[in-house]
Amino acid sequence: MSDASGKYTVEPHAQFGFLQVSPTPSAEDITRFYAEEFYSAKYKAFNNSALEVQEADRDFHDAHRQDIVDTIERLAGRRLAGQSLLDVGCGWGQAMQYFASKGARCFGFDPAPEAVDYVRSRGLECVRAGMERMDVFGDRRFDVVTLMNVLEHLADPIGVMEEIRSKVLTPTGLLVIEVPNEFNAFQVAGQKLHGLPPWWVAPPAHLNYFSASTLANALRGTGYAVRHMEASFPIEMFLLMGDRYVGDNKLGRACHERRMAFEMNLRAMGMADKLHSFYEALARVDLGRQVIAYASVEA
Repeated sequence: MSDASGKYTVEPHAQFGFLQVSPTPSAEDITRFYAEEFYSAKYKAFNNSALEVQEADRDFHDAHRQDIVDTIERLAGRRLAGQSLLDVGCGWGQAMQYFASKGARCFGFDPAPEAVDYVRSRGLECVRAGMERMDVFGDRRFDVVTLMNVLEHLADPIGVMEEIRSKVLTPTGLLVIEVPNEFNAFQVAGQKLHGLPPWWVAPPAHLNYFSASTLANALRGTGYAVRHMEASFPIEMFLLMGDRYVGDNKLGRACHERRMAFEMNLRAMGMADKLHSFYEALARVDLGRQVIAYASVEA
């Protein structure tokens, strides 16, 4: 499969099965893209990392961040308060701010200067750095390392996971990775139903395309034990119900608001446990829009 420009093809990783674009852009080109273009108006059509987008749905995102806090504490057997946390590719720092509000000692780095300046303005420790190295803070090791919608952007995701295990994470720490769940069955069926191109294939922004299964393969193959996995709401169901939201920002926003209402109403009714059971089941069959994995260093 090729991207829309015909410049790249998508091929399976020989060892772990996730999909990658070929040829891989150079590290310099990737760093330049994120420093100069990723948060620009040009990419807002497909990029939900803009500050105004993140702030508009803060309650929804904070509920998800609290889920992450709860899961970290359950798996680690201790409170997040007092633990050191590194957010790789921290963007505008909303996750860092939330984790810091729970007592974590937060550090982050990102290649975009405007994002780094914003995070620093909020009193958080953040440096501007590309994704070529993970030991941005020298020999310091962290109790928790998060990569939230980052791994899909990296030229060498396997090397990054290995470096985090060997140089960045404490021996008893947790790695938390969230990625889009691309090429899932609902997504592909919706694409075919509406005669759409594979809109999610978007180099040089997205270089890797994971499912829950292939992300687990990559984690286990780089020396981690997968402790927990969940997916998120399978928003591509709307395509299969006739809502052709791709390329229609107004309809896309309406579908997103319906999925937010679904989650927030279940939480309000005291049924968050059912929500998580649903999302765990989706991850087991590689469905859902996103997938999040929690992993520790294999003993």
